[in-house]
Amino acid sequence: MSWGVHYDQPNAADSLSSDVESKDEQDLQELDTSSASARTPYRSTRQRQTLLVGSQPSDQIPLHNLRADGLRGFGRRYRKTDGSREDIEPDEGLQDLLYDDMEVRDSTGSITNPDDTVSLLPHTRSKRAEQQDVKGSSQSITARIRLPSFMSRGPSNIGTASPHMEEHDELAKHRSTRNIDIGQYPPPRYPANAISNAKYTPWSFLPRTLYNEFSFFINLYFLLVALSQTIPDLRIGYLSTYIAPLAFVLVITMGKEALDDIARRRRDTEANREPYTVLRLRNVSNENKMIGKREKRAYFQMTKRVWSASQDRLSAVEEEEENVGTINSGHQSPIVVDEIEMKSRDLKVGDVLKLGKAQRVPADLVILKCLTPTNDTSMIATEAPDLLLDPTGHISSTNELLVQSQNVKYVRKSSEGQGVSETFIRTDQLDGETDWKLRLASPLTQSLESADFVRLRIVAGKPDKRVNEFVGTVELTPLPIRTVDTQKGTGNHQFQGPDQKTVTAPLTIDNTAWANTVLASSTAVLAVVVYTGAETRQALSTSASRSKTGLLELEINNLTKILCALTLTLSVVLVGFERFDKKEDEHWWISILRFLILFSTIIPISLRVNLDMGKSVYAWFIERDQGMPGAVVRTSTIPEDLGRIEYLLSDKTGTLTQNEMELKKIHVGTVSYANEAMDEVSSYVRQGFSAFAPFDAIQSTILVTPSLLLATASATGTTTTRTRREIGSRVRDVVLALALCHNVTPTADEEDGRLVTAYQASSPDEIAIVRWTESVGLRVVHRDRHSIALQSVDSSRVVVRVRILDIFPFTSDGKRMGIILQFLEGSASSSSPDLHSGEICFYLKGADTVMSSIVAANDWLEEETANMAREGLRTLVVGRKKLSAAQYEEFSELYKEASVSLQSRDSSMAHILSVHLEHNLELLGVTGVEDKLQKDVKPSLELLRNAGIKIWMLTGDKVETARCVAVQSKLVSRSQHIYTITNLPSLARTTPDAATDALSMLASNPDSTALLIDGDSLSHLLIHHRVSFITLAVLLPAVIACRCSPTQKAEIALLIRSHSKKRIACIGDGGNDVSMIQAADVGVGIVGKEGRQASLAADFSVTQFHHLTKLLVWHGRNSYKRSAKLAQFVIHRGLIISVCQTVYSIATHFEPHALYRDWLLVGYATIYTMAPVFSLVLDRDVDEALANLYPELYKELTPGRSLSYRTFFVWVAVSIYQGTIIQGLSQILVGSVDSQRMISVSFTTLVINELIMVAFEIVTWHWIMIATLLGTAMVYAATVPFLGGYFDLGYVWSWGFVWRVATVAAISLVPPYSVKVLRRTLRPPSYRKVRGI
Repeated sequence: MSWGVHYDQPNAADSLSSDVESKDEQDLQELDTSSASARTPYRSTRQRQTLLVGSQPSDQIPLHNLRADGLRGFGRRYRKTDGSREDIEPDEGLQDLLYDDMEVRDSTGSITNPDDTVSLLPHTRSKRAEQQDVKGSSQSITARIRLPSFMSRGPSNIGTASPHMEEHDELAKHRSTRNIDIGQYPPPRYPANAISNAKYTPWSFLPRTLYNEFSFFINLYFLLVALSQTIPDLRIGYLSTYIAPLAFVLVITMGKEALDDIARRRRDTEANREPYTVLRLRNVSNENKMIGKREKRAYFQMTKRVWSASQDRLSAVEEEEENVGTINSGHQSPIVVDEIEMKSRDLKVGDVLKLGKAQRVPADLVILKCLTPTNDTSMIATEAPDLLLDPTGHISSTNELLVQSQNVKYVRKSSEGQGVSETFIRTDQLDGETDWKLRLASPLTQSLESADFVRLRIVAGKPDKRVNEFVGTVELTPLPIRTVDTQKGTGNHQFQGPDQKTVTAPLTIDNTAWANTVLASSTAVLAVVVYTGAETRQALSTSASRSKTGLLELEINNLTKILCALTLTLSVVLVGFERFDKKEDEHWWISILRFLILFSTIIPISLRVNLDMGKSVYAWFIERDQGMPGAVVRTSTIPEDLGRIEYLLSDKTGTLTQNEMELKKIHVGTVSYANEAMDEVSSYVRQGFSAFAPFDAIQSTILVTPSLLLATASATGTTTTRTRREIGSRVRDVVLALALCHNVTPTADEEDGRLVTAYQASSPDEIAIVRWTESVGLRVVHRDRHSIALQSVDSSRVVVRVRILDIFPFTSDGKRMGIILQFLEGSASSSSPDLHSGEICFYLKGADTVMSSIVAANDWLEEETANMAREGLRTLVVGRKKLSAAQYEEFSELYKEASVSLQSRDSSMAHILSVHLEHNLELLGVTGVEDKLQKDVKPSLELLRNAGIKIWMLTGDKVETARCVAVQSKLVSRSQHIYTITNLPSLARTTPDAATDALSMLASNPDSTALLIDGDSLSHLLIHHRVSFITLAVLLPAVIACRCSPTQKAEIALLIRSHSKKRIACIGDGGNDVSMIQAADVGVGIVGKEGRQASLAADFSVTQFHHLTKLLVWHGRNSYKRSAKLAQFVIHRGLIISVCQTVYSIATHFEPHALYRDWLLVGYATIYTMAPVFSLVLDRDVDEALANLYPELYKELTPGRSLSYRTFFVWVAVSIYQGTIIQGLSQILVGSVDSQRMISVSFTTLVINELIMVAFEIVTWHWIMIATLLGTAMVYAATVPFLGGYFDLGYVWSWGFVWRVATVAAISLVPPYSVKVLRRTLRPPSYRKVRGI
């Protein structure tokens, strides 16, 4: 891409017609803003008339006649026959059209036409060729003029309708590759950068909730019943008695959904309002921008000069510079960088963000520049001034090295910050991996000042959910510089710059920071937004939230269908008997419908009301439980499912562990150190490294080398035994190795007004080891790409300085990390960087499985690593090999040859390492690092396992890490064997039956085998052996899946749900767990230091993992048992009154008339029975201590025995018996079938029967239960005088009424209760056994 500038040549002999045609077409091109916007920010029409670049007055050129990057002027300039020019004023409407929507905006980006380069000075081409180009590129006015904002629909400017643009527009519809011009205007049309966990929108709430509600059979049934009352022949009683209950149910349930969703939106709004610092790239040449039409016209008159033909080019340029002098001072770049604060939701593609340590990344970014704090190297500035020596001894800054590596010249050096172009991010919220990731700024952008970002274009791939892949480029346009060739005279000008070419550099995953990662290092980062909102990696890996329905509601829905079938059968039977006494001309179907309406109480509409209100009570209990502070119920429709969980899928990092590593143990061959014994290690280190510190503070410290340590140990060993001297030498060697063999970078952070050393690394294990070396006396004070400096903690002097010759980073396949170092000798102030003047050592550390064959033969490594593994520690074996200069030079030459090989590069490099370095290493020691577990994780997992819950741990971490945590946390019990499946796809290529053999081995003993599998092997099994694998996996007591992506986690959850038909719960704390949480029947999010995204998307939110046991074993169990009892009692309450109606209809010769009319029916379902029945939500069979002591009580709930077909039909039998007795005996004892006296006895007995039945069902009494029972009885007695329209009030106050009610009630209640007591005695339930009653 180049900046083209077109100057009219004064001496050109052009015809009028030719010039008019050329100017016509050129002005149309100048109205095309697509190409112009690709390079210069905020260049609206007026801004593009003058392009000011450079930092000196002589570097500025007003480009008045810019073809591609600006407008020559809105008027057309014609050349007269006499050589002079005439300017025609532009149309005001056209000016307003072009000014519309051109307000200067903070830094944004836009999609532009990448094919927007134009030729340089056209005097190098013939006029004929130029005219052909102009004619060939002419298009219609509508294709060239950018529409105003209110008419613009696309995300990019409307420019030339070239084939490229047509293709671009088509691809844009399919999330095609995008071009992002930093600080560009107008803004692009991309998704808003807003988090949304809401289930509904204001437009979708009503239709979606109504659909969800009427998808339940019970609601649909009552809707049809209510609608039937609009038909006169079917009307029974008041219409309001049918409409009001249904409306009440809908209002309650829809209101709960609305409140839940409003709460989600409020939490989303809080996250979306998080402030961020954005760099606004402001063009100071437009500070005096005028708004009104009159000011615009005056501005045109100032900038559009009438030049005569005799005036040379230089004078015209100088005159124009004077005119624009009031806008630009001429001594500074026209781009001024302002830091402004914007909310997360307002960020746009193309915005440049400034992020600091521990700040969450709000969108997908490409890193442009890393600004290292100036105090990072302050601690060693006086003692190590030459630590930035490159291997040749040349002193270079990091920026210079990076720029030279890309062969980029004439790039302005950055003065913003110091140091390197690297930073670290934490991605555990995205992919679950605990290792910090190293991220780099492109060398092309690291060297730029912020003001020069306007010259950058980012070409990014389409949005993708693959978090470990990214392909893109960054382009830097050249910096135009105006020069004057004095030898050719003042009338000649040329552009002389950096070869006038656009420099392009690649962008990879190492140059990115995805949304919801966290900046871990102290380095400030400048990064540009490339994807926002729904197009970020995090959002694409997250499934949409769904409305969850509890298993209990589905079971009740099935039971209501059975009740409806019974109602229909009963209606048909009664109508069938009725037909024997009726005339043939009557409509039988009307009678059936009337009976269906009469028996509608069999399916009580109040059932949904009671259950929904019960759910609210359970949520209230959970949120106010003092034993789990901070718990939040975000989905209050599924608390009963907490008591039915059979599978628990858990994340590792931040969920089971704290992701805080600590070195717990170190073994040096003959002795092991842990806990208090670490003080002895400190004494050994102090003896070895403090001996070289001078007594005089002015004197320089002697640098320590391995040979010097050994000599010192021998010289100072007169008072110690030989064994102690050897142990001390080994301890110092392993501490020195651990302090040097790593990728940790120290930084200085300010805390409470003082500098504190902090460490950055890609692995928390390495940080734990370096912190341990500091605790024992050896501190890492400096680390860059070329050198490391160690400081003695006691003397605060640099005692070790090394030059990094080669680094061999850790890989999942190699499972080891190595480094070749040269120890600098002499004093700290005078050390030689010569390759032949210092000791060279190769240090290697890695997993015991690979290091055992690399280190020299020994008899203790295998045993000690096994002991540490049983303790749940992550082991690392440390080895060393000393090299001569000749050996290193030989290795280096061969290794470099292998590294540039085009074929088998990796294998060739590995072979060179193996032959020359990785064999017969001196074994220095073994370390054991502990990943701290969350509080009470071990007893919690054991309790859940005893409760019958199968636990799966899904993590993005390494296999070795997951194994250690599984053992340490007791996820895998001591009696269980861990069967490991890794690298199955590669094994399947050589052994086709590898997968089948692995499954066969696993199936041999599934009850006592835990599976450990990596992500690639899991994908292979799910693709090729899906049914066989999942059938076997759901039987295992524990499964540990490693290297799982967020999508894989969600797929596993869905697969278990669909295959087992059981309830599963998923728990996690990171953004990478959101998909899994939403795919589960019950999602639990942990609010932790890593963020709240999982908590916001979850159904239940807790602050600690051990709160999950209380949530399931206590609250889940109570919620399910209470709702099951409540549902069955409500069904019983509706069924018993329907049985009374049936007996009454039979007695009245099958007439479809109502027994209890109007408000008697409504009162029975509300004020006379509702409160006592609803008080069952306070009942409990055991207390919390017994529930935790006997987790087997939870296991009894998973089959759903509390609400099953068996218990349902038992309640149906009880209802039939009691309804028959109450109505039948009432008619017999009163002596009439249809009288107010009979209704008085029957209805009163019915109410008393229900109150006493509630008392029979209570296990543990609560004062509210007693109050509701007594209160309801008193309310009924108080309302009887107002029921004169239904009762014979004179008869109610007589003794005849009392003894009849007592007799009927006794016969109705005593037999069912006797059977219940007998059953408890013969087969006591589990809760009575554990309570000892």
